[in-house]
Amino acid sequence: MPEPAAKTSVDTYRLVSADSHVNEPPNLFSKRVPPGLLDRAPRVERFDEGDAWLIEGVSDPINFGMNACAGLPPEEMKGWAKFEDIRRGGWDPLARLLEMDRDGVDAEVLYPTPRLANAIIANPDREYHVAMIRAYNDWLSEYVERAPARFAGLAILPNRGADTALAEIDRMKGRSGIRGLMMGCYPNGSLRPEPEDDAVWERLQDLGVPINIHVALTQSMPSAHTAKLPGWGRLFDAPNRMVQLIFDGVFDRHPGLQVVFAEVDCGWVPYVKEQMDNNYQRLEPVSHFGLSAPPSVYIERHFHFAFITDPLGISLRDRIGCERILWSTDYPHISADWPNSRRTLQAAFSGVPESEQTLILADNAVRLYGFDSKTGGFA
Repeated sequence: MPEPAAKTSVDTYRLVSADSHVNEPPNLFSKRVPPGLLDRAPRVERFDEGDAWLIEGVSDPINFGMNACAGLPPEEMKGWAKFEDIRRGGWDPLARLLEMDRDGVDAEVLYPTPRLANAIIANPDREYHVAMIRAYNDWLSEYVERAPARFAGLAILPNRGADTALAEIDRMKGRSGIRGLMMGCYPNGSLRPEPEDDAVWERLQDLGVPINIHVALTQSMPSAHTAKLPGWGRLFDAPNRMVQLIFDGVFDRHPGLQVVFAEVDCGWVPYVKEQMDNNYQRLEPVSHFGLSAPPSVYIERHFHFAFITDPLGISLRDRIGCERILWSTDYPHISADWPNSRRTLQAAFSGVPESEQTLILADNAVRLYGFDSKTGGFA
């Protein structure tokens, strides 16, 4: 029998993943970087255990098996894999659409593989940094333009000065299916906001596109996984960035700016809101922070939180704000429930009113990433 045709359009968005990933193909950089940087570009090499990326400044080969194992039985989920053995949808958009259909997912917001992206984001060489980001963004643009009604590609934002960030925003404007930017460091290149970043915040506000942070900001090169429980503590960085952005006055100067934290869950948000306000009220009489409202008000206006599984967060949705919560599948990573996402969600959302389910599972992402404009792209 012939293969089913991939659906490139959607009549009604009922399930949208606000945090999914691609698996970058081995030739992504070799086909797209300037000749003078080819010998320094990330490349895939084969080892006895499988394939891995070799990346400038990274001491360990970066394997990708856990980033491409969704749907496998647990005994087959391993760090090492050969690229030709992984599911095609990570790098083939038409295959991805069929995989989404199998899972009942109407659209996805697409992030890069974290350790590969982090190595590019953290590289201090400005020429290298910009060239590799442009190569990735060009490849992603080619991927998402195959079905802009179903894909929201997040271009990586350079962080070697506001000028490089603005130039890349302008270069990506109007590209079909590119619906936002992912930030790995602040545009100034550090882990602290600086006045020069304001030009970037202003441009994003004017364009009406969110800035996205996947788990955490970092200037560190990736390495082989050594943690006892990888993935634990994904929320730890987010509250610190919230404090920085709020108390730096970013949202008073740019009241339309929206920030999305992906893969940080949300059950912790009420506690953070409560404690930020408590400290603010105690210290404001002597510190004179200069804010126009308590921190919780900024959180309720400007921040969004994507979860994979978070029963506590769902139970606390009234204290978080249903319009602030986004669901994600994390496909094709190990955390994904593919192809059983709908079954998992039915259990997790038992007793939740349909109107609130619709916000969390689709409408919030549709609004933030402009899926109601089926051609996609910001201009």
